[in-house]
Amino acid sequence: MSDSADSVNEKSPEVKVVKSSKDHVVIKSRDADVTLHFMEAHDKEVEEITPEEEKKLARKTTIIILILTAMTDLLLYADKATLSYASIFELWADTNMTQNRYNNANTLFYAGFLIGQLNLFFVQKFPIGKFLTLITFLWTVIIFLTCTATSYQGIYALRFFLGFVESVVVPILNATMGQFMTSIEKAATAPVFYSTCIGVTIPVGFIAYGVLHAHIAIPIWKLFMIIIASCTFVWTIVIFFYYPNNPTDAKFLSTKEKVWVIRRVQGTTGASVEQKVFKRYQAIEAFKDPISWLFGLFFLLQQLANNLAYQQNLLFEGIGNISNLDSTLVSVASGGWGVICCFIATYVLYWKKDITAFSVVFWTLPSFASSIAIATMPWDQKIGLLANLCIASQFGIPWILMFSWTSTTCSGYTKKLIRNGIIMAGYSIANLISPQLWQEKDGPRYVPAWIVQIVLSFFLAPLVALVIWYILRKRNIVRLAALSENSDSASGYVEEDDGVEVKVNKAALDLTDLENEEFIYPL
Repeated sequence: MSDSADSVNEKSPEVKVVKSSKDHVVIKSRDADVTLHFMEAHDKEVEEITPEEEKKLARKTTIIILILTAMTDLLLYADKATLSYASIFELWADTNMTQNRYNNANTLFYAGFLIGQLNLFFVQKFPIGKFLTLITFLWTVIIFLTCTATSYQGIYALRFFLGFVESVVVPILNATMGQFMTSIEKAATAPVFYSTCIGVTIPVGFIAYGVLHAHIAIPIWKLFMIIIASCTFVWTIVIFFYYPNNPTDAKFLSTKEKVWVIRRVQGTTGASVEQKVFKRYQAIEAFKDPISWLFGLFFLLQQLANNLAYQQNLLFEGIGNISNLDSTLVSVASGGWGVICCFIATYVLYWKKDITAFSVVFWTLPSFASSIAIATMPWDQKIGLLANLCIASQFGIPWILMFSWTSTTCSGYTKKLIRNGIIMAGYSIANLISPQLWQEKDGPRYVPAWIVQIVLSFFLAPLVALVIWYILRKRNIVRLAALSENSDSASGYVEEDDGVEVKVNKAALDLTDLENEEFIYPL
């Protein structure tokens, strides 16, 4: 038995690895990619894709998957932001809310979000399309129920459960993009995906602006909640019928296109498409790999600034001394600028490879400089303060770049799942703390909150990205040198129930990035 096979056996009794006569790693079919049987049935009958067909397929899958994931993400952040917008309506008066209680509501949201990471177990065990349908339905119900709240305690409970339900939505969307896109396509389109998060202030801001002009018997914050919840309910129906579990059941692809998608994803990422068996050794490896903890540290540091998004409308009023009505329009302008930045970032990443860490640093610099300006500018320069506040809020591009990078630099489905849990734990802990930085006694300038963001979120966090780049680059140098000496390393073997060994793409073996020494880390 080979050394690599021995190491896998020692780590995981549930993954059977044997040495074949061809001197390749062989695993049981139950431990292989879930697309294995589909590929066994159709792979041989489908010809190789031509360059023209590949361009057409890449365009088709990218557009459709981006629409499905980005629209879900847009509504996710619209639902998250409902409390922020409702705060400039009569919600505070109707529920006896104060600044500190508002902070507590946001903290409780992320307490539920942190506990909700346990749902990652169900993400692996159940079809992700159907599981996402259940999640969107539940969060729709919770937003509708918010209209019944009569006290801040009721808001507390509803925000906790909303966080619990929404906790694994972004990992699901991230996994779906990884199932259909190459690592380069995923990295390049990540800012477009995130533009829905940062650009959510555009449609929601206009909805809020329209609601402020409504003359109805019910409180306008309840009307606002009903509109947002209704949009989410309609999209839940779309998800139920069209959101794929993986490429094998994508309704928008022909059988030939499904085979091509699986081939190009496995061939370019070196990773499996999906795996439904939890592998204990991969979980242990995820915890032992320092890269997992460095990604977690990045999100812990960077997301200490995240309450800025929920605080933004209140800051517009406090800093700019502008009305509720005008603050909705300022938020639209802020979101529009963020979307423009996202498309610029996408264009650069599409044409320039392996610059993720440096892009994180570059797109953090505006927030770093603007935060310093807000903390030091004279208080009477309202226009300058408002402009810098809008710029300081645009730290979402580094967030989504890192979230995408953590997935493309990891192989092994269970390892990816655990790494997602680590980074979302860091994200959740940061967001438990973040609302508490904005204490009522520090208003309207909130200098302590800005100092924390400047030092930890906008200075130390991007340095962590550079450390990750340095470690992965060193691994790549060693692996590329070894690859040049081994020309037949891209295949492996799966042992079927009848004992027959079938040659497959090595990516179908669901090996981790540390097991598969041919895995090259995108930088």
